[in-house]
Amino acid sequence: MSLQLRIVHTTGFEYDGKANTSFNEARLTPVTLPGQIVVHSRVEVSPTPWTYTYRDYWGSQVTAFEVLDPHTSLTVTAAATVQTDRTPAGDPVLSWEQLREPRLVDAHTDYLTLPDRVAPSADLVATAQDVVRRTASPSEAARALCMLVHDEVKYVSGSTTVDAAAAHSWERRTGVCQDMAHIAIGALRAVGIPARYVSGYLHPKVQPEVGVPAKGESHAWVEWWDDGWRGFDPTNAAEPGDRHVVTAAGRDYGDVKPLSGIFSGSGTSRMFVDVQVTRLV
Repeated sequence: MSLQLRIVHTTGFEYDGKANTSFNEARLTPVTLPGQIVVHSRVEVSPTPWTYTYRDYWGSQVTAFEVLDPHTSLTVTAAATVQTDRTPAGDPVLSWEQLREPRLVDAHTDYLTLPDRVAPSADLVATAQDVVRRTASPSEAARALCMLVHDEVKYVSGSTTVDAAAAHSWERRTGVCQDMAHIAIGALRAVGIPARYVSGYLHPKVQPEVGVPAKGESHAWVEWWDDGWRGFDPTNAAEPGDRHVVTAAGRDYGDVKPLSGIFSGSGTSRMFVDVQVTRLV
């Protein structure tokens, strides 16, 4: 079903003491792509900063800003209206032989690396290799591995931090959507399937009511290369649908952080987040 969604994401930092200056980047603006059209978007920052926007290497829209006056808190409010109308993925396209062609491997090198954040444990690699032997195509293997993560890893809110390594989450068999995406990415890359991390939002209601705000949060899922990016949400065991809204994609969470930055001053900082998602049509 086609949906029009209004997303209001309020986030920022509260400082113990005072920040003299701060330098930040926000990746909070949804992108227009097949199945998703951004009707309107706006990012507001308080205190008023010096701001500029650009597209990063991965294609995400970045709002970079600097607050040069002393401040005790920083608030970023990103609002967007997005129309979604996704079609289900078709049959697999690439064979294993085509996926392993040197030209394709070279073009997707960034999405085949295994840094510590996504590197799988030895037992998961062995399981992934067994899945490859039992499937006819990379997309069939990718979907099976994403389902394996869904079946094996229990979603436990607050069970990990943004710095958690996939191997640790797999060992404990607990995590959140970010961890499940990282585990799946590591398994896919370990068997030669280019995979990337997708950040965005998910309306929490299966049948969203028009005009009723729902408390949401940032969400994460996975895409792999099959002559085009093909997605799956390991947390919900489903292809991304019209309730999903994409804001950014990259190698892992480090490339798509919704808000990141540094500040000068005494003390530490605490982040706050509030996301409201409303179906308009």
